[in-house]
Amino acid sequence: MHQMDALINHWKSQNDSRHIFLSCYRMMTSNMLEAINKKEFHDSDWIYKLLHKFADYYFNALKWYDCGEEVPRVWQEVHQLTQTKKMRHVQYLLIGVNAHINYDLVLTLVDMLNEEWDQLSENEKIKHFEDHCKVNEIIGATIDKVQDEILAPADPVLKWIDNAFGRLDELLLSKLISSWRKDVWDNALHMMEAIETSDREKLRQSIEDQVCKRSVLLAFGN
Repeated sequence: MHQMDALINHWKSQNDSRHIFLSCYRMMTSNMLEAINKKEFHDSDWIYKLLHKFADYYFNALKWYDCGEEVPRVWQEVHQLTQTKKMRHVQYLLIGVNAHINYDLVLTLVDMLNEEWDQLSENEKIKHFEDHCKVNEIIGATIDKVQDEILAPADPVLKWIDNAFGRLDELLLSKLISSWRKDVWDNALHMMEAIETSDREKLRQSIEDQVCKRSVLLAFGN
């Protein structure tokens, strides 16, 4: 959390729009840690490990990008778009969420599940999936705060939508992310089912292509 806070403050001082996604990510992480402490998951230890491994994908890609090293294409595009294209705050948020959830989370789940999946009982597999879905509730509870504190103050149109339609826009955003996360679980299972390394790499590349195409659509949809 301290690393997130330091980066957010630095990026804000530099007018670097990457602070928008990271500010939202910070809120989500805080709420996730609170839910873990309250034992709201079947397997809190597993979710805690997943949360940190998930964050590693983001911060490693960021470090590599800022150092000029090779970086996953999904994050290469996000950082370049965020720093070079003028967009609405919600677009900066969504291209970051798209890369982190639809790409990073797939790889994180594969890392976490690959070694243990065949040894898990059907009930244990169901509980892991239920914990994965439980996160959707936390996302839904966080979106309203994201809208009020980060998105609406910077965008009069979004503020008007929020005033006119109440929680409708938050619900739509929450449903979009929940839909993405269902696809993420399915994609992770498909990757684990691939026996050959070459087949798994083809699936990873296919997922990466889809995420990059969606980033372009989100960025240029204004």
